[in-house]
Amino acid sequence: MSDHPLNAQPDTQTAPWTPGSWSSTPGANETQYQYPDAGALDAARARLRDLPPLVTSWEIEKLREQIAQAQRGERFILQGGDCAEMLDLCRSDLITNKLKILLQMSLVLIHGLRMPVTRVGRFAGQYAKPRSSPTETKDIAGSACTLPSYFGDLVNRIDFNESARTPDPALLVEGYMHAAMTLNFIRSLLDGGFADLHHPEYWDLSFFHNASVSDQRRAQYLNMSRTLADGIAFMQNLGEQRVEEATRVDFYTSHEGLNLYYEEAQTRTVPRRDGYYDLSTHLPWIGERNRNLDGPHIEFFRGIKNPVGVKVGPTMDPDELIQLIDALNPSNTPGKLVLITRMGAKKIADGLPRLLDKVKSEGRHVLWMSDPMHGNGITTSSGIKTRSFDDILSELEQAVDCHKQAGTILGGVHFELTGEDVTECIGGGSGITEDDLVKNYVSLCDPRLNYQQSLELGFLLAQKIGNI
Repeated sequence: MSDHPLNAQPDTQTAPWTPGSWSSTPGANETQYQYPDAGALDAARARLRDLPPLVTSWEIEKLREQIAQAQRGERFILQGGDCAEMLDLCRSDLITNKLKILLQMSLVLIHGLRMPVTRVGRFAGQYAKPRSSPTETKDIAGSACTLPSYFGDLVNRIDFNESARTPDPALLVEGYMHAAMTLNFIRSLLDGGFADLHHPEYWDLSFFHNASVSDQRRAQYLNMSRTLADGIAFMQNLGEQRVEEATRVDFYTSHEGLNLYYEEAQTRTVPRRDGYYDLSTHLPWIGERNRNLDGPHIEFFRGIKNPVGVKVGPTMDPDELIQLIDALNPSNTPGKLVLITRMGAKKIADGLPRLLDKVKSEGRHVLWMSDPMHGNGITTSSGIKTRSFDDILSELEQAVDCHKQAGTILGGVHFELTGEDVTECIGGGSGITEDDLVKNYVSLCDPRLNYQQSLELGFLLAQKIGNI
């Protein structure tokens, strides 16, 4: 094991950190959005700095402790939600259904893994989306028209016209307001409790009986659904609070921290704690496109006290990964850093083991989490973006095997899902085919697992890890 440079950081990050130091890094102008009215942007940022925080520092510290437990194999982290939230879809029924499927999946995992599960929703802030190109060109009345890409409702609007696509700083405040409303409703739901969540007989388990499900797997599903109460009892025996109280408290939010104007404005010190907290969410993460060591996102996130996630793909070099870890967690603090691997079912066997071995040999404390969604995108012959349930499951199962072989711990999973009956991913017990995609394909970003696919994946993951 090499010596760990506890206080070392890349040369580009030796300057003193402030919440705004990211704006002086290479690429800051390219990776952030071109707001035409600087005065309006300053006013929106000032307004956000004055508004109450969306989350609290003590919630963030509690999540960090739970992530540290998951690193040690004492807890599991379930992270999931929409690929990109839209302001117009801040509706009680949609929020309720997303929360419901996450809680139901967590109960399945509690039963199968025999350990507590922390729920982290991609909720209340997932309003920005990465794009591969800053502009988009369409044919309008026979002429090519090029406008800024749609970067999510935190930045601009989806309608293809100059007014909608121009970055609007007022959306920063509007995004905050919708995040606050979403959080308020979620907390009300959790305080009130979902009476049916602990009763699988009320769940939609119709996928059990689809013809594509083998008799052996159907029997496993039925056995697990009948004995889920054992998982709840086990959670209580682990010393958790009463189930109703644990459900109310044990829920956190996350989003990709793309728009640094938004993140910086909600970053502040708090009484009786050292350092700065990004109080827009509990667990912000950095996508693959934005994890350059000398870039603005690494600069911003290296200075906050929140636990931070980073997406890691199959092209990641092991030595670069160590540099990335040391930039974001130079003190090697447990619970601080989450590595979210998104390899693809065909690449994970080659890409993941070398990273696991390197991080283990260098003695770094990280939580390994599997994102089996983003490396498995496919396009149908008719041009529809989708994902295969079989590929998603394959990457998950291979991730479990890779960690077992490396002697490391898979401590969490990261899904794009919805509680609605959408038809965006093919396969699974619900039997969605390519022909079915047009029935209810509503995502404006990436394809998501629907309710039945999400719940089925929870059953299969519990079986794989728990060896049921």
